[in-house]
Amino acid sequence: MGISARELAAATPASRDRYVDLLRVASLGVVVLGHWLMAAVTADGRVGNLLAVVPGLQALTWVLQVMPVFFFVGGFSHALAHRSRPRYAAFLRARLQRLLRPTMVFVGVWGALALAVQLLGADGGLTGTALRLVTQPLWFIGIYLAMVALTPPLLKAHGRYGWGAFGALVAGAVLVDALRFEAGVPYVEFLNFALVWLAVHQLGFLRADGMIRRPGLLAAAGLAGAGLLVALGPYPLSMVGMPGEKISNMAPPTLALLCHGLWLVGAVELLKGPGTRFTARARVWRAVVAANGVAMTAFLWHLTAMLGVYGGLLALGSRLPEPATGAWWAQVPPRLAAAALLTALLVAVFRRFEQPVPAAPSTGSGGPLAALGITLALLGVLGLSLTGLGGLLEGHTATLIALRVTAPAAVAMAVAGWFLVERAGRA
Repeated sequence: MGISARELAAATPASRDRYVDLLRVASLGVVVLGHWLMAAVTADGRVGNLLAVVPGLQALTWVLQVMPVFFFVGGFSHALAHRSRPRYAAFLRARLQRLLRPTMVFVGVWGALALAVQLLGADGGLTGTALRLVTQPLWFIGIYLAMVALTPPLLKAHGRYGWGAFGALVAGAVLVDALRFEAGVPYVEFLNFALVWLAVHQLGFLRADGMIRRPGLLAAAGLAGAGLLVALGPYPLSMVGMPGEKISNMAPPTLALLCHGLWLVGAVELLKGPGTRFTARARVWRAVVAANGVAMTAFLWHLTAMLGVYGGLLALGSRLPEPATGAWWAQVPPRLAAAALLTALLVAVFRRFEQPVPAAPSTGSGGPLAALGITLALLGVLGLSLTGLGGLLEGHTATLIALRVTAPAAVAMAVAGWFLVERAGRA
């Protein structure tokens, strides 16, 4: 029987940075809430984006696009984890167990549903949209896998150069955008998937060593930089992707998104004192511990819950009002409550796959096999986020940078990568 959240909370060492755990839970919670709010589903089953319907709301993404905070927290955690477990294979296995196990279960369940739906010929309307949408958030897991894989060399660079290592990643992102927008170099923009997010991740290393001493300056510089880039350059206002836009700050990430990340990191660091005092309360800390234990499961299934709510409304013959109308806004609270309830039910069913398992004996070797495994896993997960699970029998494909990939091939890569990481370096 697993240890309860109350017992884990009571056993927390005094040295633990509880504020980091709060940031992890809060950032994922904001992402989930944002996805629920942005979905604008019409009566014929099409899913649009509220920010496209009401462009004035795009300014809110400067506060609510908090994925950089999660990657920043990841950098902090990965630095501590690698220093306590420096062997590459053991480090990867420990960091990925609670990430890949629930992800593979999610993919397996939805893959089986997708096949059944397509064989029954019921993959139209909202169902077909769901098969396309539910895997989109997996891009986040693919990027996170890359961060874990690159933690050892980047942590070494941090130890040697400190802020210089972060500066090198920022300079790379600047160069990429210059080549993209000024020189028109094709495909170079995809490098910023690594450079922008790894720069934010590198800030987590700096925090782990107490090197972010002027968070106000970091926040001001990031906010000013993002404002100038949006005002003067080709960068859009929204810090999330918008349907049909020629340039997105998210895919691939831009220098404007990096500045946005700097502003958010500086802002949450300014709130460190109040946040630390808040998490010192026993009830608050127990809630944070409980939420951290199911955070990845909730993230994986929250779109399923949202689409399930809309599907239930359509099945019951309920009228879906036009997005952003008064009637639509009036439905928001009960829709959110229903999505939260359904997510909780799904978490209750699948949470056991996120629970930690006993550490496997390690030989101290297996680094190359682990590196191959995590490479396959991240390519598979990223590929699946692009292909979706619709059109499995027709061989539907999508482009992963410059490679065509199908959903079955992406699943095969992800499963093979997970298996290799689990086996690498075991006694």
